[in-house]
Amino acid sequence: MTFTSPARGSGPTGLESPGRTLLVASTGGHLEQLWRLRSRLRPVLSDVEWATFDEAQSRSLLAGEVVHHVPYIPPRGYGEVVRVMPEARRILRTGRFDRVVSTGSGIALAFLPVARALGIRTHYIESAARAEGPSLTGRIVSRVPGTQTYSQYARWADERWQYRGSLFDGYDVAEERPVRAAARVVVTLGTMKTYGFRRALEAVCRVLPDVLAPDAEVLWQVGVTDDSGLPVEGRADVPAAELHAAIAEADLVIAHAGIGSCLTTLDAGRCPVVLPRRQQHGEHVDDHQELIAHELDRRGLAVRRLPAELTAQDLRAAMARRVRAAVPPRTFLLDAV
Repeated sequence: MTFTSPARGSGPTGLESPGRTLLVASTGGHLEQLWRLRSRLRPVLSDVEWATFDEAQSRSLLAGEVVHHVPYIPPRGYGEVVRVMPEARRILRTGRFDRVVSTGSGIALAFLPVARALGIRTHYIESAARAEGPSLTGRIVSRVPGTQTYSQYARWADERWQYRGSLFDGYDVAEERPVRAAARVVVTLGTMKTYGFRRALEAVCRVLPDVLAPDAEVLWQVGVTDDSGLPVEGRADVPAAELHAAIAEADLVIAHAGIGSCLTTLDAGRCPVVLPRRQQHGEHVDDHQELIAHELDRRGLAVRRLPAELTAQDLRAAMARRVRAAVPPRTFLLDAV
């Protein structure tokens, strides 16, 4: 399925890369990252289309763009990857693309090998969530001959994985301020269709009342998490524009340690409380959210806690801290191969 709009890129200006580009990402943090990185990519990509899943986030974030919607591919959904490959081939052949750029996850496995088989240049940017090394998707894609791969961490970059900067670059702790009760709160657990995070909801419900102002407003974006029996008016999915606006007005943001949720909160100048999902509890395919949470906590940009450890004081500590964009982010150079 393809959603089209008359809004298209303008012609080349000399700084722009010739040819057409397909930007490919799964919804959630992967799409959020690629959407943010697009403006930093060099050469500037002027004639762009997108491939992703049909969800509230993608329709909101990519409004005005040309978007190809493909069936949802869950984490480690290799059967779904194979089933999407024919559609990927159709999109790539009819679009006459010169390059494909992806931030993962499973959708990258459906598009990048097919693109290389068609002689199209391919680029894979590993998630900022992967602070210690590439994901399984990244390791697979890096073995596709001719695919250029990039790390967002200099410490594990090598001859195969080139460092071009990180989405976390440029953020700094701005100030501590007096703590007051929270009048507006956002709790967001992401949009994953296959993994709930009930432990997080129970922990937040346990401590949040201690910091709420009278008549406080709480936006609960819970994904597929079961919220039955809890004092929660949960919404499975919230359009990106609405969620971004709510976070910008929030006194407190509590989030799973998903990359998109964290970046949106930092952009708004807020310090989130981040609760990492754990594989052992069936909340994700691995523990990469621990890496995100530790990295942001190390930088002072978030308060990391496991759900069982969460206290009202943690919420107050995050409310007291503000974040700023300290320096302009560096450009992200794609190798011309």
